[in-house]
Amino acid sequence: MLKKVGILLIACFAFVAFTSCEAEPVEKTNLTVFFVPSRDNATLVEGISYLPEVLKAEMSELGYDFETISVYVGTSYEAVGEALDAGTADIGLIPGGTYVVYADGENMDVALTSTRGGLDKDSPDAIDWNDGIATDSDPLNQITYYRSLGIVGQSVKGRELAAIINGGGEITWEDLQDVKIGVQSITSSSGRVYPSVLFNTLYEKTLADLPADNIIQVPGYGGAASALASGSVDLAFGYADFRRDYADEWISTEEGGYAQANTIWEDTDVVFVTPGVYNDTVTVSKKTVDDDLQTAIEQAFINLVQDTTPLDDPTDNFAVVKDIFSVYSHEGYVVADDSDYDVAREANEIVNG
Repeated sequence: MLKKVGILLIACFAFVAFTSCEAEPVEKTNLTVFFVPSRDNATLVEGISYLPEVLKAEMSELGYDFETISVYVGTSYEAVGEALDAGTADIGLIPGGTYVVYADGENMDVALTSTRGGLDKDSPDAIDWNDGIATDSDPLNQITYYRSLGIVGQSVKGRELAAIINGGGEITWEDLQDVKIGVQSITSSSGRVYPSVLFNTLYEKTLADLPADNIIQVPGYGGAASALASGSVDLAFGYADFRRDYADEWISTEEGGYAQANTIWEDTDVVFVTPGVYNDTVTVSKKTVDDDLQTAIEQAFINLVQDTTPLDDPTDNFAVVKDIFSVYSHEGYVVADDSDYDVAREANEIVNG
């Protein structure tokens, strides 16, 4: 009898061991979404505060019922990359430059590439942008790339650089030695990486080869526009249409405005234009998001960015669901592949080695 019991116990243990190996993973009950701090904090926080409710409803329609969906603004681009790498973030809306620094083929995966309406200016020649007329978007012409522009304001040095370009000349490396340049985080594609790639092409140098005291990291593109307006930087780099996002602040005399007498289009000039930069990503952590969930997340974002359903408690800036994504000027999403960002990897290699 004891022998029989022993055999039964061994069989039970074997059965438990076998079934535990085959057990389904614990059901995921919460989802965390991180945003990079590329916009001024007030606008970013206001916009993304609407996301948990609508994303939760959309994911439920796709078969995933989460108890909570939380959204956060990372302290830096790198902080969001590290959170995805560690699995403390499930989803991150990050630039391609940040993605390639932290993606190793296993820890995270690019799910979507954002699209934006193409601009009515897309010339590689800086002078072609300097007609004093606002740059407009064509929402029917959705594209997956943008350019980074080097923009100068009304500082003395900024006017010198503008005069060179608008006079048909070329800015030399020597011309840049005493220019105060506003940049973004070290993994920001338009705010630092691709400008350095352009400098590598033009001068066989990068931003890091300029005097360190003249390279000034500004807080987002609102910070870049503000620094140009105040003259605390002579030149700032940013995505091609960032001036449109701060055109109202440029002339506003209210709190948070820059109180300039002329429009941003009259007061600024483009002096550098980079090649096309692949758009921002929606990236998932593969430590927490399996393939099926990733597919659902992709579809949810594709649906929401086109959704014209009115928001609860709308504001002037955020009236319908798709307006949430205007915080990054995202107008659509397409499913992405890791290889889409190989050029960004090459760019990162030039900048960071």
